[in-house]
Amino acid sequence: MARKKYPSIKEVAARAGVSFQTASKVLNGGDIRVAAATAARINAAAAELGYSPNTIARSLAQRATGTLGLVAADVTDFAISQFSVAAEQEARRRGHAVLVGHLAQGGEDGADVVRMLIERRVDGGIAAAPQLENDPEVAELLRTHVPAVSLHHVPGGGVPIVGSNHRDTGRLATEHLISLGHQTIGTITGPFRRRVVRSRLHGYEEALRQAGLEPREDLVVEADWTPGRAAEAARLLLRDEPLVTAIFVHNDAMAIGVLSALAGAGLRVPADVAVVSCDDMPFAEYLIPPLTTVHVPLAETGERAVDLLLRRIAGEPVAKEPLRLPVELVVRGSCGGTPTGPGPARPALEPAGQEEQ
Repeated sequence: MARKKYPSIKEVAARAGVSFQTASKVLNGGDIRVAAATAARINAAAAELGYSPNTIARSLAQRATGTLGLVAADVTDFAISQFSVAAEQEARRRGHAVLVGHLAQGGEDGADVVRMLIERRVDGGIAAAPQLENDPEVAELLRTHVPAVSLHHVPGGGVPIVGSNHRDTGRLATEHLISLGHQTIGTITGPFRRRVVRSRLHGYEEALRQAGLEPREDLVVEADWTPGRAAEAARLLLRDEPLVTAIFVHNDAMAIGVLSALAGAGLRVPADVAVVSCDDMPFAEYLIPPLTTVHVPLAETGERAVDLLLRRIAGEPVAKEPLRLPVELVVRGSCGGTPTGPGPARPALEPAGQEEQ
């Protein structure tokens, strides 16, 4: 099959009756010194011929590729996928392509992924992988090789951070449950090693203390962001404190597992146990009951991360303090009204399975 021949700027210039230089000025971004009528004639000629800019040649001339790098955790994670899609769309809207490198589950290949993006001459990079927050090698690469921004903490600093106020996430969820009269409030967390988890846990504890309720270790159970482990964590929580009346869950995916575990235990939501989660994933309002959750602006975070990165690439000064976007409680059916007591006697639960090592 013959290779398709694309029209050149010279052919557009000939069709429009102008010089190559004039056509190039208009087609490569416009030039205010070219008369409007001339520019219109050049653009019309380009449209007639089906001309499209040679972005590779333009990149070589400008010593920029028009490509941003995105280091992302597992894209099947709803939060990461919402952030990543929004970032890619915002970059494309502003004339940039995005090259994505996904990490292995443990993130051990973080430095290799970042080097791969640097070697492909990305103009800048966005780190959207919590596995990297304790990786000094990746931090050094992001500090010294390309302009970069991050969704998470970067060891040693020097990389601007865009994210949400996760302490507020835990505080808002817990305050709402307290306002409904709950006093025995458990929480199912993500992995303790994650800063976002510790921030949400601090917000939970802060709300309890402000209400005169002392945080209890037996009401805090660690999971791993997945529904399966969250269901197991909920069974552990109910075993250790059968009279818990409310649960704050650290993300919506885990809330699915918690709702399943409560149903399996013969407990009604919210009549017996109220549930509040966070992130506000698209499926949250369609669960039974609809999930009360703290909305985290993941799509807006992706857009703001791209904007901040493009400003860094352009050499503009940016604030050293992290950019924290506000979160908002979305009340639905899973939290219910004011509890009237500890609820009915609860059926005995099977012992939870052994934790994985």
